[in-house]
Amino acid sequence: MKLSFLAFALTAAALLVAQPSQAQNAFTPDQIKFGPAPPFLPAGAQLAVLEGDPMASSGDFTIRLKLPDGYRVAPHTHPNRENVTVLSGTLKVGMGDQFDASKMMSFGAGSFAYLDPTMHHYAAASGATVIQIHGMSPAKFNYINPADDPSGKK
Repeated sequence: MKLSFLAFALTAAALLVAQPSQAQNAFTPDQIKFGPAPPFLPAGAQLAVLEGDPMASSGDFTIRLKLPDGYRVAPHTHPNRENVTVLSGTLKVGMGDQFDASKMMSFGAGSFAYLDPTMHHYAAASGATVIQIHGMSPAKFNYINPADDPSGKK
């Protein structure tokens, strides 16, 4: 009996090893790999793609952004709804076409917000902040003032 169980276990293990690797669909924090954010965001943020392709013309995506203390994103919109969860730190968000720190609301860890495409908004990090964003691709920023676009595409 012990021998047949061992043979079964070894066969099952061999089959699992022989299977082609598939895309990862679950992550522990240490498995999330951050890199530089795309050029349409100001320098200093780090981005990790958890699901999908945020730059594709369509499809679901989930990303995480690490923002250093004081990080700011100028007023902008997105082509699709943006769903944001604050994982750590504090994200400050304001509405409108001009960055005005006095009109921003603070959202601490555990907070969630969604912003429809017509909502002109801006953001800043208070303390080191990590946010998770999910939605439909493309994850694009349309800056209200083209001069605010850090990618140089004006």
